[in-house]
Amino acid sequence: MALNYIETSNINNGLANPAEFVAASEAVYFNQLKTAAEKIKMSCKDKPIILLSGPSGSGKTTSSLRITRKLTQSGLKARTIAMDNYFLPKDQGEMPLDENGDIDLESPLRLDIDLFKEHLKRLVDCRSVEVPIFDFANQSRSGVVPITREKNEIIIIEGIHALNPLVTGDSGEFETCIYVSVRTRIRSMGGVALHPENIRLMRRLSRDRLFRGREYKDIFAMFRSVSRGEDLYIMPYKNRADIEVDTFLAHEAPVYKHQLFESLKEAADIMSGDENYRSIIEIMGEIDSLNSEIVQCDSLIREFIGGSSLEY
Repeated sequence: MALNYIETSNINNGLANPAEFVAASEAVYFNQLKTAAEKIKMSCKDKPIILLSGPSGSGKTTSSLRITRKLTQSGLKARTIAMDNYFLPKDQGEMPLDENGDIDLESPLRLDIDLFKEHLKRLVDCRSVEVPIFDFANQSRSGVVPITREKNEIIIIEGIHALNPLVTGDSGEFETCIYVSVRTRIRSMGGVALHPENIRLMRRLSRDRLFRGREYKDIFAMFRSVSRGEDLYIMPYKNRADIEVDTFLAHEAPVYKHQLFESLKEAADIMSGDENYRSIIEIMGEIDSLNSEIVQCDSLIREFIGGSSLEY
């Protein structure tokens, strides 16, 4: 999928009529999901398993749930499973380490790969499975959800490692692969383009600051580790995708500006040496803000600012 560009001036021009701008932006994203659902529908009898992957902050959860909803609205049975529930409990096995001897939080080896592969085969065969419920606060399993795939039911499995063959095994005969990420760059008046990963970083800044109580310096530091993991464990497998979705929304940066900009500026003494920080501040400084009240309840943006109506 080719990269797209949008100028900060075009964003500001659009914000002159916020309702139209938001509707048009959401339609671009929704139409991609609609196309994805139509492709899935055409091949679902032979490929009932959908593996949906993307890097951190790409909007995997919203994309999978909205595709699921579109499929059910067309008369099909479909459900979504979060691969995150297959994380290994902290007391089960050794945690993978990175080159510095720290726990490699992005490694696929943090998943219970054997259990996931077993469940994948059972789901294909319409046999029952008990999907674990992972408690991130305690890094443990807190229960199970029994699932039996009905005949012709579509199962969408979403997670950062969903396209990694180490995790999924040789499942090509019964799967459709989807890769979602930001593929649009915001270009400043000076011609400098904000890399798509920094738009995903904006999303994480909003979510982690608002709902996880993290300091900006910690979010930026963590994102460097996340980017390393993406290069090692996610990007090498995106060419497996049968379908790609650009999850960029033209009105999302103005929403994040409304929520974050003033507090981000206050962190300049600590963060000014971070290149990602400087890029985000430059772009936010050029665009107008947009109150989040205008964002619809099933928008991808709600995944990062709260208030989403979508759930598993």
